[in-house]
Amino acid sequence: MPPTEPHWLTPPELEAWMSLTLMLSALPGELGQQLQSDSGLSFVEYYVLAGLSDAPERTMRMSQLAVFANAELSRLSHMMTRLEKRGFVRREPDPSDGRFTNAILTDEGFAHLAQAAPAHVARVRELVFDALGPAEVEQLLTITRKVNDRIRPEGC
Repeated sequence: MPPTEPHWLTPPELEAWMSLTLMLSALPGELGQQLQSDSGLSFVEYYVLAGLSDAPERTMRMSQLAVFANAELSRLSHMMTRLEKRGFVRREPDPSDGRFTNAILTDEGFAHLAQAAPAHVARVRELVFDALGPAEVEQLLTITRKVNDRIRPEGC
């Protein structure tokens, strides 16, 4: 059986894809620069602290946090060590199942996150939401949900 021809992207699809990949590669760097200069946090460190701040009791299993941050557990563990040294998080055995370790956002970490958030949100607004109208924000949400559901059908 002869190989089938790939279903190539149409010119508009290719243009949209190239624009999306540029945004996906450039946006974390731009946001990371702002975070690093204003609060001494990397983009992923901020994201992890923000995820913990939204979790019940500011606590999440390390394995869940790794999925949330899209990070390998070993990479996350190294990051948590750095954040522990700064007093922003602590790790403890999960009291409901000692086989797991919980990451816990400390009061100091929450305060640092709260101090970092206004400038970060301003940069996010400047780079993303100020360029969009309300209908485009709704479209962005619809589009990202659809794509995320294909990437992780089980949710995150």
